Amino acid sequence: MKPSDVIVVGNTSDDPFAIDMAFSMGQAQDIADVISLKNFANSEFCPRFISDENNLDAIGNQLQGKTVLIVSTSNRLVSRQDLAMRNMLIARAAKENGAEQVVLVEPDLYYSAQDRGPRPELGVTHAARDQQDLKKFDGQPFTVKLYAQMLRLAGVDRVVTVHNHSFAVASIFSEVFEGQYHQLLPYEIYVDYLLHSNIVDGGSQGSDLILCAPDQGARAFVEEMATRIGLPSVKCLLLDKKRTGEREVAMQLFEGSACSLADIAGKDVVLFDDMVRTGSTLVKTCQFLRDAKPRRLVFAVTHFYASEEGRIKMADTAIDEILTLNTLPTILNRDEQGRLRKKLVVLKIENWLARNLSGILQIPWKNRASFYDIDMSSKNPRFTRKISSNDQLADLRAEAVQRNHRQNSSASQGTPD
Repeated sequence: MKPSDVIVVGNTSDDPFAIDMAFSMGQAQDIADVISLKNFANSEFCPRFISDENNLDAIGNQLQGKTVLIVSTSNRLVSRQDLAMRNMLIARAAKENGAEQVVLVEPDLYYSAQDRGPRPELGVTHAARDQQDLKKFDGQPFTVKLYAQMLRLAGVDRVVTVHNHSFAVASIFSEVFEGQYHQLLPYEIYVDYLLHSNIVDGGSQGSDLILCAPDQGARAFVEEMATRIGLPSVKCLLLDKKRTGEREVAMQLFEGSACSLADIAGKDVVLFDDMVRTGSTLVKTCQFLRDAKPRRLVFAVTHFYASEEGRIKMADTAIDEILTLNTLPTILNRDEQGRLRKKLVVLKIENWLARNLSGILQIPWKNRASFYDIDMSSKNPRFTRKISSNDQLADLRAEAVQRNHRQNSSASQGTPD
């Protein structure tokens, strides 16, 4: 497949994540010149791939041989339900206008929290489902299966997502899409940042660094992180949590943890999880760890829902810093960050996603830029300047600003005749 055979679109107008993805995939044409996202007067959504009005021979076949990438991310203006429906209509429009393949790129896969139903056969889990688990989903649909089936019916051929640790989601999407479900895990992003920034001090060979899993779902990820980081002395701390209520948990050391709570005293601890919503469990976990007196405690999370409740709770002093990705792009907004901007770092992953998609679609990858960019508020004590692939450009801009300042200063002082 040639890069020119890939067309990138978003499902909302001027979505910066989709625009950056298109740029990273080598698409020179603006997304707004590729697809029109219209709403009729009766509020119905109608996408339309823009065509040459004078080419009557390509009616219904203008996308012949093309692969259409639909980039779908959440925002504050359009509900996830609306975005899900938009995905289906765009996919159907692509297929009915000749597209050979439609790929949905949804970094934070919708309905993943609704990954089981009220009967044992409605959802595959690692362990047998008990009555408490079945009751949790009593009266509601097995929504993630419905979403997968509707996407497939609409014309989606592949789904690409990021760090979804639900075994039930992976099982149902792999089944519905006949193996064309791709879950990308951001190991290399976290490894690169932990090793090349000053967010933690691992000491000699990682002897002062502890990687922590808060529950069973995060253990495999954390253990793989420990392997990939390449520091022989780094240790893994594995925790267990027992829910005592809707938002109440009790934390304890997992009996199979090779690292004890006593081992983290004076060390830097990085706690990993795939997502955070209200922050209740996270703060409880960090307070539990803080009692063991670590030197520094960092929370690394892939999907960050910047709710007002979460912002308030995660401002807790038990958490020194939060490291996240922009799978939910609203987290880049400083107002969304609120007080958390003083201890929040966002790693932008569009280029990393594009590189992985190039591999999945078997097209040449020519972009040699850094596979992630860093967004950090100047309120963060570690802020100096952005560490990114644009460092050299940033240096040139800084030099230009200084040069203009000197020239303006000379001009304001004037020169004698």
